[in-house]
Amino acid sequence: MSHIVVTTTSTTTTTSSSDGGFCNIGYARSFQGLLKIGQVVILMIAFLCVHYEGINNYSAYRYFEVVTAWFLIVFLIFFLMYLFQLQSKITCINWTLTEFLHYAVGGILVFIASIVVAVKSHGISALIAGSVFGFIATFLIAISIWTSYKVTCGSQPTGAAV
Repeated sequence: MSHIVVTTTSTTTTTSSSDGGFCNIGYARSFQGLLKIGQVVILMIAFLCVHYEGINNYSAYRYFEVVTAWFLIVFLIFFLMYLFQLQSKITCINWTLTEFLHYAVGGILVFIASIVVAVKSHGISALIAGSVFGFIATFLIAISIWTSYKVTCGSQPTGAAV
């Protein structure tokens, strides 16, 4: 009686969706990437409008500057993180939840700061422009929250059984 031994080997190949290397240029061209670039640019314009107006001793304008500068830096860090694919290398953090929380808090704080600057502008055109750009940034942040929610949770038809 003879025994036959069969040995099977398999090879697994993984591919990356980036353009190659360590930089994902495709992300910068995607809707989410362009949205982050737009947020950073709009927040920078809002910050510069209020900062270079020259009003030094008014805490409402300082609050606006701090909020816009902070979230400008945070959104730039998120953009660079996704551009250089760092979220796949640092897996101990839930990046989707972290980004959602930053967007939610940032949207609320930028909206409040924009309202305060709009009310306290006293007809000064640079302050009005800063508050308008703050409201535009709030709108872009709301779009980011909406699109990340749709991507994360998926869209379910209304009335569908759970």
